[in-house]
Amino acid sequence: MSQRARVLLQPGYVLHRRPYRDSSLLLDVFTPEFGRVGLVARGARQVKSRSQALLQSFNPLLVSWSGSGELANLNAVESAAAAHWLTGPALMSGLYLNELLARLLHRFDPHSELYASYETALAALVRATADSTSVALEPVLRIFEKRLMAELGYGLVLDHEADTGLPVEAGRVYAYHLGEGPVRWPDESAAPAETLLIRGASLLDLAREDLADAGSLREAKRLMRVALAAQLGNKPLASRRLFTRHVQREPL
Repeated sequence: MSQRARVLLQPGYVLHRRPYRDSSLLLDVFTPEFGRVGLVARGARQVKSRSQALLQSFNPLLVSWSGSGELANLNAVESAAAAHWLTGPALMSGLYLNELLARLLHRFDPHSELYASYETALAALVRATADSTSVALEPVLRIFEKRLMAELGYGLVLDHEADTGLPVEAGRVYAYHLGEGPVRWPDESAAPAETLLIRGASLLDLAREDLADAGSLREAKRLMRVALAAQLGNKPLASRRLFTRHVQREPL
């Protein structure tokens, strides 16, 4: 956004916020038409500020801003709908989604379909809040990760073999090669430790976004972890550490 622009009432969610100077906030906001944008909310930390309570994660917002370059000025913000109330593991899962978006999306790169997927995931996390374990959260996270990778241009090949083009068979085992796809593996027991083996059934379940099977869910997590690591680099995700510390389990 090199030219000075004025944007009115754009839907958005705060991905991250941090203090700026004496009374302001720096915001990372995810929007459907402009992607991830950086905004300065001047005076938002003042006691009398009406915007500070709104500028929280998982609040559906309408934001207006003006400016150019990497940071624009937030001019107005209002609630677009009731906030998504997340607690416990669902809250930390939501923070994980926010961190993925903040780390992997480029500024001003629109992703309207991913924005819709994010809203779908938040609604599912709200429903999963009532679950006493974190298991119900995992399919939500895996499906969002899969869609995120596709939006970034690194969509996973899940339904056909990388070398032959033949359809993936549920009863076979495959070695998954990032950037290429699955290749039939003849002998599972002889696989080197670094080889990512996954059942054809798991690949097909992930392709159709149906992870009700525990084995498919487990293998989808392993595949998505490796795929995301290639994009995230060596810097660890803070949300993963937070989840492990508080929940003693890691679905992220």
